[in-house]
Amino acid sequence: MTLLQICLVGGAVFAGAVTQRLTGLGFAMVASPLLILVLGPFQGVLLANILTFTLTAIMIGFTWRQAELGRLALLIPTSLLAALLGGPVARHIPPSWLLTISGALVLGALLLVMAMKNLVLFRGHPGAGAAGLISGFMNATAGVGGPAITLYALSISWEQTSFYASMQIYLAALNFASFITKGAPHLPLSALLVVIAMLAGGFWSGRYVARIVPLALARKLVVLLALAGSAATLIKGLSQLAG
Repeated sequence: MTLLQICLVGGAVFAGAVTQRLTGLGFAMVASPLLILVLGPFQGVLLANILTFTLTAIMIGFTWRQAELGRLALLIPTSLLAALLGGPVARHIPPSWLLTISGALVLGALLLVMAMKNLVLFRGHPGAGAAGLISGFMNATAGVGGPAITLYALSISWEQTSFYASMQIYLAALNFASFITKGAPHLPLSALLVVIAMLAGGFWSGRYVARIVPLALARKLVVLLALAGSAATLIKGLSQLAG
């Protein structure tokens, strides 16, 4: 890896860790598109899965008392099934197609979240199961499982504190299932050390950023960064297909 690539990966991890601490599920939406662009679709998604698992596993220790286990019991089973099926699928899709699919899935999901804030898309137990299926498959193949669950949360008017806490358990389970079938990421030691340092730095910086950046503004910034990254991923995938 070049020095520029290592810096880009480190910056993506740092920004993702800060937003995860702020919003409860921002790491993948911010970091995954850039990790995919730099490392390639399979390695980028794999690294995003592992780092999201690491962050959420740590955050469970601070938030688990506010989690709603009943709702998690509706979401987790179908999401794990989809993630376990999506991992092998991602391994066998050609890189150019995986780039295109990843960019299109994330971009489409984000636009759907922005356009349908008042739409009740997922209802009752079937809705929770469907949201889990979509989230799990997207997480394993594109590195982003949050948009489908955000739509589910909007559909049921999930209270923010409970949603934040529940998402740490949900994302820890989902990302463990997403990377367990894929193996370890291929990173040089220098890049691995930068990733660890930026993950820790972003996590602890998030608590201070939260004091000066309103949550509503943080969410808008997360969406803008994710839109830009997913659009760039889609364009790169399409250009490779065309070439």
